[in-house]
Amino acid sequence: MKYWKYYLVALLVIVIDQLSKWAVHRYMPMGMAGEIPVFGDWFKLHYTLNPGMAFGVELPEPFGKMFLTLFRLVAVTGIAYYIYRLWKQHAPNALIICISLILGGAIGNLIDSIFYGVIYNNAPFGAPTPWLHGQVIDMLYVDIYEGILPSTWPLVGGSHLSLWPIFNIADAAIFVGVALILLFQNRFYGQHFEAAEAEERAAKEATQARRDAEAPEVA
Repeated sequence: MKYWKYYLVALLVIVIDQLSKWAVHRYMPMGMAGEIPVFGDWFKLHYTLNPGMAFGVELPEPFGKMFLTLFRLVAVTGIAYYIYRLWKQHAPNALIICISLILGGAIGNLIDSIFYGVIYNNAPFGAPTPWLHGQVIDMLYVDIYEGILPSTWPLVGGSHLSLWPIFNIADAAIFVGVALILLFQNRFYGQHFEAAEAEERAAKEATQARRDAEAPEVA
């Protein structure tokens, strides 16, 4: 598989992610007013904005968001190069595809951060510039649990717990890529290092054979 085909995997994630965000912004009211049940009450479409990182974590303003966006730009550049390095080292195809999913998801959210403050005018109030301050569009709402934990549970008993992540296609691609790598890391990286060692051993043997062939014969 040519290395550029792995970038097509990332591109497919980006296209699906951006089309879904455009459709949500174009056709869904924000918040509960536009909420669409998909599978009962536990999985819904819910248009919301995420100004920061995962789980809505934000860096200090006024330039925290800008630094986060620039960091993401550096990160996706590194991931893109890492895919090429893995291909050169004959790493397993499945591993590189997982990294490609992560790359596509990271670029998808990066596009939001760079451009959405201008395209959709959704930069947070008080942002020094709409560029690099766009908010990420989330819409996949998984309502796992919300309620009071049993009082008999140690440490956390009686406390309120809310488990209802809201994410997007880009986040899902990143999660799937990371989860598969963690699940199959021994297989992925075991094969990777075995292939790298075999290639290095073959190169050394070829170099030694060439030296032996070039060495002058002793009378």
